[in-house]
Amino acid sequence: MRGFTLHLQGATQYEQVEGVASFVGEDASGSFGIQAGHECVMTALSYGLARYRTKQDNWVYLAFPGAILYFVGNALYISCRRYLRDENYERISAALLDQLLAEEEKLREIRQNLDQLEQEMFRRLWRMGKGES
Repeated sequence: MRGFTLHLQGATQYEQVEGVASFVGEDASGSFGIQAGHECVMTALSYGLARYRTKQDNWVYLAFPGAILYFVGNALYISCRRYLRDENYERISAALLDQLLAEEEKLREIRQNLDQLEQEMFRRLWRMGKGES
């Protein structure tokens, strides 16, 4: 069985995996698979889980907050801000959920700060309109 090379590229990490038999991911059009010899393709992967199978028939799971996938010359390149890789589905699913919850909390804090900033700007504009400083 022919395989291909997977290049995982994060902002602070890089891994090269030889002998990948297949890859399964998801983009805006839905779930898809790639095997050795696939034609050249580029797409934006959705937030969540993807997986690849090695020649030894082991599945390895990848979690990332969206990524760019590029397959060319029998090599698959996945570029993202960060990624998690694990052979245990339950463990990586839990890690992805924890990551998602932490990001949601950060977004909530950012929204709250923006609301406070907006309120303060309106107060100052109102005071300026009244001739106060």
